[in-house]
Amino acid sequence: MLEELKEKVWKANLDLVKHHLVLFTWGNVSEIDRKSGLVVIKPSGVSYDEMKAEDMVVVDLNGKVVEGDLRPSSDTPTHIEFYKAFPNVGGVTHTHSTFATAWAQAGRDIPFYGTTHADYFYGDIPCARSLTKEEIEGEYEKNTGLVIIERFRRDKLDPIEVPGVLIKSHGVFAFGKDGDGSVYNATVIEEVAKMAFLTEQIAPGVPRADKFMMDKHYLRKHGKNAYYGQKK
Repeated sequence: MLEELKEKVWKANLDLVKHHLVLFTWGNVSEIDRKSGLVVIKPSGVSYDEMKAEDMVVVDLNGKVVEGDLRPSSDTPTHIEFYKAFPNVGGVTHTHSTFATAWAQAGRDIPFYGTTHADYFYGDIPCARSLTKEEIEGEYEKNTGLVIIERFRRDKLDPIEVPGVLIKSHGVFAFGKDGDGSVYNATVIEEVAKMAFLTEQIAPGVPRADKFMMDKHYLRKHGKNAYYGQKK
């Protein structure tokens, strides 16, 4: 079942190691097949060195395992909430990459300081609030997703225009049109987080860059009249 998608998701998970976004088993990637409503996700706690394509787990949007001998990632309920809330999201990546997680632990949005940021994110990278004691002691992973969705809905954010989020005291979730796209955006988040950290070290109190610069750089790549790159 979904053998090609399992292969794709397996390779996307290995890319987390390739791009230095994870240590040990500190991350996961999933992708949804919208036709069937099924999600393929990394198995829980399995080493990237040992993991194979056939180890990927298939679950439905209720979190029920449809195929697979291993338990799915413990973050599966979080991924599922994103797929249910955001129909334009096709892939999700979760990491604890160093610089982005430092911003998450500080509970800070990553501000827009320059064009690298604007090439991929149309605005600050948001940091969702901490979960309450009741939310943590309840359906923790599901509530993690709901708290992030709460932030996106509060600020009327589009997960394609802002394809990533931090969550206070936790880490990073990135979105994409597929699993590969979500890994790509998770990689960008880490680099932008590093740049923002260094910017504030060099110039404490530095203001955000101008909105018109953000508009130019984001829209030349992603707007309806985009001209960056080659015609497809």
